[in-house]
Amino acid sequence: MTTELKDVVVRKSITVNAPLAHVFSVFTQGHDTWWPREHHIGPSKNFTAVLEPKAGGRWFERGDDGSECNWGRVLVWEPPRRVIMSWDISADWQYDPTIACEVEITFIPETSNRTRVELEHRKLERYGDKAEAMRAAFDSPGGWTATLEALRTAAESQAA
Repeated sequence: MTTELKDVVVRKSITVNAPLAHVFSVFTQGHDTWWPREHHIGPSKNFTAVLEPKAGGRWFERGDDGSECNWGRVLVWEPPRRVIMSWDISADWQYDPTIACEVEITFIPETSNRTRVELEHRKLERYGDKAEAMRAAFDSPGGWTATLEALRTAAESQAA
């Protein structure tokens, strides 16, 4: 029996005790202040995580040696409510623009000082026979859960 791969997706949500515009700004302009250091694919362990703030912008890491390694690009830029980025990283953790999964981040104000951040990492079926393994990696405690926790910590500490 074979399972048809379609609509393989990971969804995560977290509440941040900070205003909407601030959380969006930390996610985008302050990307390097919270992006987990173990989540990189370039040759340099010391890097800056960059998300260029515009549709068509790059999403990448810049090593302290000047090297750059692409992760994807900004597909949709709707401050302060939503950003969609392509995830162009293969199952071997190498840059591959043919993968083109999508990561959508939506910022929803719950109160003037509390924001819900919803993440959807979709089109994972593009990994083919590795789709389930990649879904499990992204859905694991060390995947998007830890990444969003890092965002929450940074946004709340920078709002104080």
